[in-house]
Amino acid sequence: MRNFTNSKRIAIKIGTNTLSKGGGIDGLFIRSIAGQVSELVKGGREVVIVTSGAIGMGAGKLKINITSAGIQMRQACAAVGQPLLMSEYRKAFDKFGLACAQVLLTAEVLNHRQTYLNLKNSIETLLKLGVVPVLNENDCVATDEIGTAFGDNDKLSALVASKLDADVLIILTDIDALYDKDPRKFNDAKPVKAVYEITDAILKSAGSKGSAFATGGMRTKVEAAKIAANAGCRIVLANGRTKNVIAKIIAGEDIGTIFMPKRKLSNRVRWLLNSAATGTITIDDGAVEAIKKKKSLLPKGIKAVSGNFDAGDVVMLNTVAKMVTNFSSDELKKIAGRHSSEIKNILGEGKKDVVATPENIVLIDY
Repeated sequence: MRNFTNSKRIAIKIGTNTLSKGGGIDGLFIRSIAGQVSELVKGGREVVIVTSGAIGMGAGKLKINITSAGIQMRQACAAVGQPLLMSEYRKAFDKFGLACAQVLLTAEVLNHRQTYLNLKNSIETLLKLGVVPVLNENDCVATDEIGTAFGDNDKLSALVASKLDADVLIILTDIDALYDKDPRKFNDAKPVKAVYEITDAILKSAGSKGSAFATGGMRTKVEAAKIAANAGCRIVLANGRTKNVIAKIIAGEDIGTIFMPKRKLSNRVRWLLNSAATGTITIDDGAVEAIKKKKSLLPKGIKAVSGNFDAGDVVMLNTVAKMVTNFSSDELKKIAGRHSSEIKNILGEGKKDVVATPENIVLIDY
């Protein structure tokens, strides 16, 4: 269960509270992380870091109370804080003769398959060069409200671990483990050493939102673990301030909570499940049964279309599935309820005769 001898690719997520000290970023802590990562790289492992902290660092530099700040102010803080944060990482890794690379992401990059594949290829190249990629959400240009896309980067770290086929994801936070109830409220709360299935009871036991700078509470970490587990990736949640915590985890010490995967879905299935839908197609019961039997979706089964999307986008099918559509929302409205043989007459030549094929449809409870 905790034997990581054969774990070659490791993703490490570091939360805002873990990075912070006295209202700023703790350079000595980052140096400690760099030292532990250096040993992993020397041992032939590949390491990707997902970091938070840019907004907090920018707020500290600008002497701004971020608690009540609006989106634009938080974006400004992120713009100021991100280069300062990367400067700390670069200085720390330089001490150990390692290069690190900044990679800034938005949800849109991961939701579109081509940009996701471009990202994957770029990170794969960096890893082959022995470079440590340091990823963060690009809060300065994110179109979603800051924190809603990735939840203090908990979800981002899980998506990165999933999409890069990491063997283990280490989530470093400011709490020792997942507890059966909130330890800040209940003295009899007990740590959960291992989780084999993320049930409703596990989700219920997870805590709430974090600090002013952080947006992800324990619940986002558990939900992130579920994403990574679908990639066959083990997840260890631990207190980042434990001395040599990364080295101890990889050595197999009983630290924090380990989440064990039950399955490994294909890369494409994972991408579909984790991508944000740009619209919804309402289909009839017959069409629902058809897609459950791994059949194509035909226009005849469509009852309604909501949202504006293009061909190739990911959309919801009722609440039961996600799919990559062969048609735009405008086109689907024209052919909804019609027979496949009518598509060319309505839309013209060169159009496909099904809305989506089985390989582009994934049930939510897959």
